Amino acid sequence: MRMPTRRRAAAVCGAVALAASLVAGGGGTAQAAGSCNMTTGPYQRQVEQFLGRPVDGAQSAADCQAIRAFQAQHGITPTAGYAGPLTWQAMSVMLAQRAAGSTPNRDGKCPVDLGRIACVDLTRQLSWVQDGAALKYGPVPVRTGKDGTETRTGLKRIYYRSIDHWSTIYDVPMPYAQFFDGGIAFHSVDKSMWNPPGSGGCVNMRLADARAYWNLLAKGDDVFVYGRKPGT
Repeated sequence: MRMPTRRRAAAVCGAVALAASLVAGGGGTAQAAGSCNMTTGPYQRQVEQFLGRPVDGAQSAADCQAIRAFQAQHGITPTAGYAGPLTWQAMSVMLAQRAAGSTPNRDGKCPVDLGRIACVDLTRQLSWVQDGAALKYGPVPVRTGKDGTETRTGLKRIYYRSIDHWSTIYDVPMPYAQFFDGGIAFHSVDKSMWNPPGSGGCVNMRLADARAYWNLLAKGDDVFVYGRKPGT
């Protein structure tokens, strides 16, 4: 099925966040992706603690290799092992997500009086489906809009679904796409959910989560987006 006018809007999503070159936030000597930056980063202690390394606040060869492995896993470049702001930002979001546990809406920010609704917390980069106050799925990590193409906040509604959607402008797949705000949709991507800088507006999901959302939600269901993504 094709959607000629709205199909173009899907490109707003930039589903795969075709961004320009990324930078490892923070100072430090520029390094090639294959080399190890032995400079102590501004978030050295925090990163060491997150990775289960000895916390001494000083870069070591072992620290650098552990940080590089994390960066490589999540597409943080340059993958040089430097404990800069971008790496710590990804880790901080992970910690906030873990803290949410099985009660992501404990602060009551996502409406509980609208029946079935998909909630998107930009601050924690989390989404879940609830029915009233009952959690039905999640919370799961998501990857939302980067600085300049932020996922818009507010109460939305799913208006179009396309299981094998394709962005004709970016020429990329958008599996299990559920559009709820112009060209902004839930859909899966083959990227880490902590890959910076983010999408062009869409709510990126892992395949299993996007498929679960497809099975749980329907056209006309509400979506509530709130908060502010770190770095935007």
